Amino acid sequence: MGRDHRGKELPPFALLMIRLLCCFVVLYAVVAAADASSSAAALDYAGALSKSLLYFEAQRSGHLPYNQRVAWRGHSGLTDGLEQGVDLVGGYYDAGDHVKFGLPMAFTVTMLAWSVLEHGEHVAAAGELEHALEAIKWGADYFIKAHTEPNVLWAQVGDGGTDHYCWQRPEDMTTSRQAYKIDAEHPGSELAGETAAAMAAASIVFRPSDPHYADLLLRHAEQLLEFGDRYRGKYDASVRAVKGYYPSVSGYYDELLWAALWLHRATGRAEYLDYVVANADGFGGTGWAVTEFSWDIKYAGVQVLASKLLMEGEFEVDEKQEKILKQYKSKAEHYLCSCLNKNTAGSNVRRTPGGLLFVRQWNNMQYVSGAAFLATAFSNYLSKSSNQELTCPTGSLGAQELLSFAKSQADYILGSNPTGLSYLVGFGSKHPRRVHHRAASILPYKKDKAFIGCAQGYDAWFGRGKENPNMLVGAIVGGPNAKDEFRDARGNYMQTEACTYNTAPMVGVFARLTQLQGQHTQGFKPPQSISSYK
Repeated sequence: MGRDHRGKELPPFALLMIRLLCCFVVLYAVVAAADASSSAAALDYAGALSKSLLYFEAQRSGHLPYNQRVAWRGHSGLTDGLEQGVDLVGGYYDAGDHVKFGLPMAFTVTMLAWSVLEHGEHVAAAGELEHALEAIKWGADYFIKAHTEPNVLWAQVGDGGTDHYCWQRPEDMTTSRQAYKIDAEHPGSELAGETAAAMAAASIVFRPSDPHYADLLLRHAEQLLEFGDRYRGKYDASVRAVKGYYPSVSGYYDELLWAALWLHRATGRAEYLDYVVANADGFGGTGWAVTEFSWDIKYAGVQVLASKLLMEGEFEVDEKQEKILKQYKSKAEHYLCSCLNKNTAGSNVRRTPGGLLFVRQWNNMQYVSGAAFLATAFSNYLSKSSNQELTCPTGSLGAQELLSFAKSQADYILGSNPTGLSYLVGFGSKHPRRVHHRAASILPYKKDKAFIGCAQGYDAWFGRGKENPNMLVGAIVGGPNAKDEFRDARGNYMQTEACTYNTAPMVGVFARLTQLQGQHTQGFKPPQSISSYK
């Protein structure tokens, strides 16, 4: 029996209440500690940046380098292009399969390069610049190989149909490695334009440290834009094997504008800006008001890049150019206002109850990461402009509000959401363990060199309910549905498959947030080579 402070025995009811109160206090402390731990993990943006760059090493195709950090991967695709008499070894697998799709690969490299151009000093301060440059170069080196003639670009290696029929490690591949190309008779302006953008952006990144390599990339970029513009046509009409996987819905005008803007930024030459201005209306750059940004639909990215020319004043523009650039900027603002729920009803991007942007059910995280990146970039430009407000139909926004929005989406990805689940694999204690990914789901080749056949992988590995034997660190999976619900199952590929273009934009966002939080940046002075990225 308990006693009060005077030594008298307490009545049973009072004792019960005290015990219940003690239990409640203990329970509250445990929950609070767990919440604090989760919050602390979600704020480790430097850790998220490091993990996101590690992911690209898991997606490598070809002969892996000596400093490969993802040890459960081995060499693969070493005969790619052999049947066609061309060296197509290297590059990236786009997701959990083993086809090398040129369009999403090029977009991935463009976004990695843009991440470094916007936030290179923050990436360097976090000790990750070398890894970021390696990730960009792995893709850029492949594009050099794939662009075998001025008007020839190899678009794809592998066949989606046969590849998806099998469940094998990339080291055991028995599926078709048929290669497909675009040329003057079989054009593909989307692919030529996006690859030109990737190589132009990469040339800016490497200009300070390796000018000869930058010159090589720039020559390829210039040729590719000329090729894509002179021989216009949809790439999925020429490469029909891609139609069921990465069809071009938006057409190729956005990629041509995108490439021209990147080449203008890389060269400063007026002809590229003239191209963007002359084709602003005809190509939809100042006409399309979009609410998504992805490997297919580049208009929002085009509009934000065009806005940069006005807002930062790095290049001189005449009166006509300024007028057209303002129209681009107006459409960029429409996109950003829609993401921040500041447009009129019906033209805003939907949100889940937990606050995540929701565009569509299949791999929604690609749209989230793209929006977070563009908001972060525009926030930077806005803070440097004379007019530091973005005017939306239902109110104005400042640079800080845009950055806060990007942070909210990044935090959701990192676990600040109704389920407490991090959608960045390997981040925090609670994240997807059954990612839809062939290599991650099968015992590593280095541990078991026994050959795994096409159907054998489905029988032995795909269907089992256990966690993947290899963790795909840094991958951002497709994510939850419109109700914040997520089912961690290998067969649930709409939610559990990860793609390179999900993670690439977040490299820039995580880098900016490390600076915002002061992680690894106190007293940091970037070397000249990093400063020149600005």
